[in-house]
Amino acid sequence: MIARKMFLQKLLLKKVSIDIHVTLSLFFLNVSEEDRAVLCSEDIDIPSRRVLVTGATGLLGRAVFKEFNENNWNAVGCGYRRAQPKFEQVNLLNSIAVHDIVHDFQPHVIVHCAAERRPDVVESQPDAASQLNVAASGNLAKEAAGIGAFLIYISTDYVFDGTSPPYKETDAPNPLNLYGKTKLEGEKAVLENNEGAAVLRIPVLYGEVERLEESAVTVMFDKVQFSNKSANMDHWQQRFPTNVKDVAVVCRQLAEKRMLDPSIKGTFHWSGNEQMTKYEMACAIADAFNLPSSHLRPITDCPVVGALRPRNAQLDCSKLEMLGIGQRTPFRAGIRESLWPFLVDKRWRQTVFH
Repeated sequence: MIARKMFLQKLLLKKVSIDIHVTLSLFFLNVSEEDRAVLCSEDIDIPSRRVLVTGATGLLGRAVFKEFNENNWNAVGCGYRRAQPKFEQVNLLNSIAVHDIVHDFQPHVIVHCAAERRPDVVESQPDAASQLNVAASGNLAKEAAGIGAFLIYISTDYVFDGTSPPYKETDAPNPLNLYGKTKLEGEKAVLENNEGAAVLRIPVLYGEVERLEESAVTVMFDKVQFSNKSANMDHWQQRFPTNVKDVAVVCRQLAEKRMLDPSIKGTFHWSGNEQMTKYEMACAIADAFNLPSSHLRPITDCPVVGALRPRNAQLDCSKLEMLGIGQRTPFRAGIRESLWPFLVDKRWRQTVFH
């Protein structure tokens, strides 16, 4: 369906370059009766601004696609295993497939959300993670540059070691784990292949998940709900949970600024402004749903299992704020909206929502 839509859009784009009467005649000779009906209907009001979103099946990608789509952008999303039927199925490791979708759709903006973002998975599968986070990102940047598209590469606060927060865009990165290293290498690959691109570093995300495991924040909900069993929660690492809807707004605002001002490029930071450990997040989640939290136990020792994490990689977001870009959803409001479908005890819904 999306491929057909892109084909029809290409025909529409082509017909504006010739005399309108001749073009309309030639144009309608080349489309089926069904497509002609679609193009002549009132529903064919296709926005002129086009955006391609990679990783559109993921937590952030879904929010980015929705934000652009609902704000007068012609959005096409691509994914891989979960792509169809809503999105285009594109293997980002296949340079020919990437070239084809970029050149067929001719986006003004590409938001590159696709990545291997789980630090422990990156440690166990370093080659696959590097292919996606670095090589595929560099290739996409090159394709974007070839058609003059503005690329926004989503990166991470894990490019910093967490010893001297808050971090400005100009501060020297020093990633502690392989995930941070691959994302930093991805940043370099993007900017080397496309000097007009933007890098957007963000911290831990949450939002409207399809399953609790999609986010390091929402995955705690079961431990919060089942209060009959004590649960150890990290109280060492300082995090800044950020709603994907807010990041999506930042991406759209950044894209729209860039379309008016070519100097909008380089590295940017965005983050929620509520500092919390996982223990504090879990307590806030319990509070948002009027659930008990006495079974949650704070662990103040540095974690010894899994990839190393920075203690506090707080991002300084003043650069975007000075451009008038940004949105922040209060954590309790955002997490309640995200998690209420997963509330086990339906009786609590009466006290939370009524």
